[in-house]
Amino acid sequence: MSDKHRISRVTTRGGDRGESSLADGTRLAKDAPAMEAMGALDELGAAIGVLVSQGVDEEVRAVLEEIQQRLFDLGAEVALPGVQKLDAPDVAQLENWQEGFSNELPPLKEFVLAGGAPAAAWCHHVRTVARYTERRMVSLHHEQPQNPASLQYLNRLSDLFFVLARALNHRQNHPEILWRND
Repeated sequence: MSDKHRISRVTTRGGDRGESSLADGTRLAKDAPAMEAMGALDELGAAIGVLVSQGVDEEVRAVLEEIQQRLFDLGAEVALPGVQKLDAPDVAQLENWQEGFSNELPPLKEFVLAGGAPAAAWCHHVRTVARYTERRMVSLHHEQPQNPASLQYLNRLSDLFFVLARALNHRQNHPEILWRND
């Protein structure tokens, strides 16, 4: 284990006037698009942590923890403009996981309402947080171009969480509630 200390103080008072710093030292308003994007990434990572706490199996836990690692990488890209940590293989990994979980499922004949077993219901919530995060990243992208692979990653992520929610319900023999298109 390294003796390196990345965080020595949590309270710095540096943000008391409504500003915060990127990792490169640039000061920004706390509601600047970069700060909004980093906050959304943090919220998404925390939501995934709650999903993990819902008692998912080891396969799903490993997938979720790997996603949390990539979200920290994405946060590093935002905090250090010009740095690229995600690339095409990261996007492909999400697609592979989605395909694997999809292969467990019956064909979908109607829209699915969010809910089901606790982990699946939370997974639906994580899907919406992923979409929110993607919107924040797109807003930042309009101001400061972002890594295309990172934008693709976030777009695929919400799809994965939709499929994963269905798979979690399926694995727990919990019927999905379908939209009644009356």
